[in-house]
Amino acid sequence: MAELTPKQIVAALDKYVIGQDKAKKAVAIALRNRWRRQQVQGALRDEIMPNNIIMIGPTGVGKTEIARRLASLANAPFIKVEASRYTEVGYVGRDVESMIRELTDLSVNMVKKEKTEAIQAKAAELAEERLLDLLLPFPSAKKRHEGENWAKEEDHRQRTREKLRQRLRTGNMEKRLVELELSEGRFPVVEVFSPMGMEELGINFQEMFGGLMPKRTKRRKVTVAEARRVLAQQEAQKLVDMEEVLREAKHRVENSGIVFLDEIDKIAGPRSKVGPDVSREGVQRDILPVVEGTSVPTKHGMIRTDHILFIAAGAFHSSKPSDLIPELQGRFPIRVELDSLSADDFIKILTEPENALLKQYTALLGTEGVKISFTKGAVREVAAIANLVNSRSENIGARRLHTVMTTLLESVLFEVPDAPKTQVKITAEKVKKTLREIVEDEDLSRYIL
Repeated sequence: MAELTPKQIVAALDKYVIGQDKAKKAVAIALRNRWRRQQVQGALRDEIMPNNIIMIGPTGVGKTEIARRLASLANAPFIKVEASRYTEVGYVGRDVESMIRELTDLSVNMVKKEKTEAIQAKAAELAEERLLDLLLPFPSAKKRHEGENWAKEEDHRQRTREKLRQRLRTGNMEKRLVELELSEGRFPVVEVFSPMGMEELGINFQEMFGGLMPKRTKRRKVTVAEARRVLAQQEAQKLVDMEEVLREAKHRVENSGIVFLDEIDKIAGPRSKVGPDVSREGVQRDILPVVEGTSVPTKHGMIRTDHILFIAAGAFHSSKPSDLIPELQGRFPIRVELDSLSADDFIKILTEPENALLKQYTALLGTEGVKISFTKGAVREVAAIANLVNSRSENIGARRLHTVMTTLLESVLFEVPDAPKTQVKITAEKVKKTLREIVEDEDLSRYIL
């Protein structure tokens, strides 16, 4: 993160998101400001608040993708939640603080995975030693001999152990069976019902009581390959310091966590009305302290939300950001409007990003030994059809390309495994022929595309 300037952040986002330069610039500055804040010395650091952002634009234009890629660049915990889910069950709804609990769980898993990967080599070494102990058990005290005989036996044993080690490393013993002691079963995770709704706090009695409850184990015969995997996992768990994991995970959440609050427009509305708007305003007031900065209890400890970056997004078709309560508006000082996508944008989306749809289908069919190619005319035709269907029905942005491409390639994807073809060429004529009937029939296109 320290090495990425706003221009470099935008360049990285350009690899996955077409257009939307204003939004990219805004999030790039927000991300860089987080690094700048970390460099500030003294008490002033805690006073510098993140510039939360509201992205305004229709669905499928890249709002979620920008936020997700931003989190990936920063190696930051990221969670996407829908603001509307807090109103789906009436006035009770879902506890808004649950978003922070989920973010913390994600952060713990992220850090634990990183720590585990860092010690994989050491864990593999220890697992190999334990595996050799299983294959060539150490003689009991009664069977050991004193003096010269014992020294010779031990020397012979070590030579045998090294031969077994070589056979293990060359993969010659993968199917051999060994007896392994495995832990059996776990205590259940308990769901706790609270006045704020049902939240899974993940209370695990094995963790709570630790060594007070004896662990149940069972001896099983498994292959060497399976034993190596199980033993490596066990050794990795011993090597990872969970206290350090929790400290780092909580630090990441509090200082670099990102919450993407989608459908924020669904809880906004004219304040003059009554009825459902009472619930909407209530949800806004519940969200407000979390965005302002509060302490949220989680099973990993208290989490401060003061410096978590909140990115809200919504189409705002029937409402506008000013319909949010003033206090919440003030917590989202940066507002960015995203552009609707054109046919030319669709052409770029199909071909340019690193995860472009055409590249995805090329890779998928490549697994069957089939090379698929698209002419420029075919790409233009797919983009034009997606744009046309968006204009005639609900505009779902770039997501329309998925439905068009799936319909276009349906027969190819179905027939390829049994067909002798090794090359498939998609032309503009083939696109028109395959999709003409659906596109011309508006009622049919509403259901299919």
